[in-house]
Amino acid sequence: MVTLTAPETFAPTAAPDAGQVVVDLAISSVRELNQAIHDAEDGQSWTVTNPGGKHSLAVGIDADIAVAIDGHAGYYAAGMHQKGSVAINGNAGVGLAENIMSGKVHVTGDASQSAAATGHGGLVVIDGNAGARCGISMKGVDIVVGGNIGHMSAFMAQAGRLVVCGDAGDALGDSIYEARIYVKGTVASLGADCVEKPLREEHLAELAELLAAAGRTDNPADFKRYGSARNLYHFHVDNSTAY
Repeated sequence: MVTLTAPETFAPTAAPDAGQVVVDLAISSVRELNQAIHDAEDGQSWTVTNPGGKHSLAVGIDADIAVAIDGHAGYYAAGMHQKGSVAINGNAGVGLAENIMSGKVHVTGDASQSAAATGHGGLVVIDGNAGARCGISMKGVDIVVGGNIGHMSAFMAQAGRLVVCGDAGDALGDSIYEARIYVKGTVASLGADCVEKPLREEHLAELAELLAAAGRTDNPADFKRYGSARNLYHFHVDNSTAY
């Protein structure tokens, strides 16, 4: 195990050939951490200690590495994630995994609002609750939330799957396009053009796969599916008040 604790140790030559790299944010800066993981090689394993709720941790990862953050993260943790995995052993602030492209981001606690906003791909797992606007404008990302989600989640969701093992707040799926939403608990209200849809065998299989990928054992048959009624795809004067 190699521990990086001073700015000069972030030089590329200091990167270990094998083993785990430990970055202590009580000593090193977030900028140094992010530059180091941008220079990392595939197969490396990183641990970040004393994150202290700092913002923009482990952003823009473009290598097949595993990063474990041992504590709470602030805003925009694991943003623009492209490869490998990020595990946060704690809570995450606003904008978790914003614009994720691929790979996996896993939070063992709760996430604040706008989790996985505009995500194009990959898997985001939140074991606890997620705040408002979870999956807003999602474009292909898969999101699995073990608890509840807040209002306006999946607003203008274009593609991907949102799985909620708890309850959903008001205006779920408002102005949704072709994303699929699965909710196990109750839904406070549905947004414009979002309706409940039949849960067919293909959806049960899809949901089972997503739950398994998130490490969950929930029964897919306990969920309901929601999606677009497709009434707002084209302007119609009768729908003018819904736009």
